[in-house]
Amino acid sequence: MAADQLLGPAEIRRLAAQLDLRPTKSRGQNFVIDANTVRMIASKAQVRPDDVVLEVGPGLGSLTLALLPLASRVTAVEVDSVLADALPATVERHAPELVANLEVVTADAVTLQQLPGPAPTALVANLPYNVAVPVLLESLHRWPSISHGLVMVQKEVADRLCAQPGSRTYGVPSVKLAWYAQAQPAGVVSASVFWPAPRVASGLVRFERREHTGAESLRKSAFAAIDAAFAQRRKVLRSSLKEWAGGSDEVGRILDQCGILPIARGETLGADDFRCLASRHSTVASA
Repeated sequence: MAADQLLGPAEIRRLAAQLDLRPTKSRGQNFVIDANTVRMIASKAQVRPDDVVLEVGPGLGSLTLALLPLASRVTAVEVDSVLADALPATVERHAPELVANLEVVTADAVTLQQLPGPAPTALVANLPYNVAVPVLLESLHRWPSISHGLVMVQKEVADRLCAQPGSRTYGVPSVKLAWYAQAQPAGVVSASVFWPAPRVASGLVRFERREHTGAESLRKSAFAAIDAAFAQRRKVLRSSLKEWAGGSDEVGRILDQCGILPIARGETLGADDFRCLASRHSTVASA
């Protein structure tokens, strides 16, 4: 995409003034003002020509303009009605030939249940810091058609999402994302490319959905086990999972059937371990 089709600092501030926009911390509004950064993010997302991209929090349209030439369609979900209403006009002004490929939905992505048009196949977004994890997990849950993507989040959150079992940063977000997808860090973005500039750097997380089947009841049971196992990190599994399993004898049988030591802790288990626990819990419960 030509440089003049992307938004720079002057255009971002002009749009903000035109809309009387005052970025709010409560909605995590930090807009990327550097065209090279936007171009880099779009490239690392590895969007394919046949992709339907779900973009959450498009803001003033910086990333939207970079994604539209790469995909067959972009569905942009924006909670701020002022920004949502202005986005089509921005695309019309900078890339009129692509405006027909844009669908804007004014909604809260955390609670959104339906999307218009074709199902999304990729998620690419500069996620608001305050809702990044729930938006990512809920999007993967609600739209199993999403096969890959890239999100920009607070650097600390990116580290947690990509953490492996046994590491200091490994926790609930790490294992729940691993339930859906294989994630890896894809770079660091300086706070200086945002307006207003946040106090911390951002991190890019690229993911590919895992191919597995399983009923919704299995996922719910596994996620309940994850929450219980990490509620008190220092507790061993025979203690932390006792209530989830339904008693000491039951948790002992389940752990034994999955080949997991009762004295192990949740931070040592991967997504497949919790899948096994949930599966055996279902078997025990129905026996």
